[in-house]
Amino acid sequence: MSGECQSPNCPGTRAEFFFKCGAHPTSDKETSVALNLITTNSRDITCMTCTDVRSPVLVFQCNYRHVICLDCFHLYCVTRLNDRQFVHDPQLGYSLPCVAGCPNSLIKELHHFRILGEDQYNRYQQYGAEECVLQMGGVLCPSPGCGAGLLPEPGQRRVTCEGANGLGCGLVFCRDCKESYHEGECSALFEASGAVTQDYIRLPRLDAHIQDNVCLVSALTAVCAYVV
Repeated sequence: MSGECQSPNCPGTRAEFFFKCGAHPTSDKETSVALNLITTNSRDITCMTCTDVRSPVLVFQCNYRHVICLDCFHLYCVTRLNDRQFVHDPQLGYSLPCVAGCPNSLIKELHHFRILGEDQYNRYQQYGAEECVLQMGGVLCPSPGCGAGLLPEPGQRRVTCEGANGLGCGLVFCRDCKESYHEGECSALFEASGAVTQDYIRLPRLDAHIQDNVCLVSALTAVCAYVV
């Protein structure tokens, strides 16, 4: 902000403000990020989720400036995280919009998700990194307990999870079907193993017959949010 410095012999006309946490002493060269969406609830505005009046609260960056208490914000974030429904924005990263779904309301300062606590924030970072790899055209190692992000060349089907430096597990798999690498088409491999059947079922609340393919059923169930 502009102003006139009152220190002797100082011609300065601008001032800068730095935020620091009083509970965590730091050096003069370190700064802390200001969580600008969190504020005291001096106007006693109700949380749009639980309708309680609490303080402090988080105010979303939507046109309506919707307010949510920190407990509900934590629940909102963890629920979306469990369902992997965070939004990957090329400019902002892994974020969430207003809980009401308002347009152009993604949280820009991602440090707000530190509210989730250490364990959930670590999950948030992991999922964000995985989504970034997928958006870049990469793949995740399908081996249980691995999940390393890999960036093979475009069109390369044979992918090796490099085990150098202890980062990968060494699995060699097919980029298309995520099974152990094989020659030939993936569909031929599935048919030979009997993975696809021709039985049909009717899902509750869905007026359509679908093929009894586990992947298809799982995907459709996830989309309609109906637990079979």
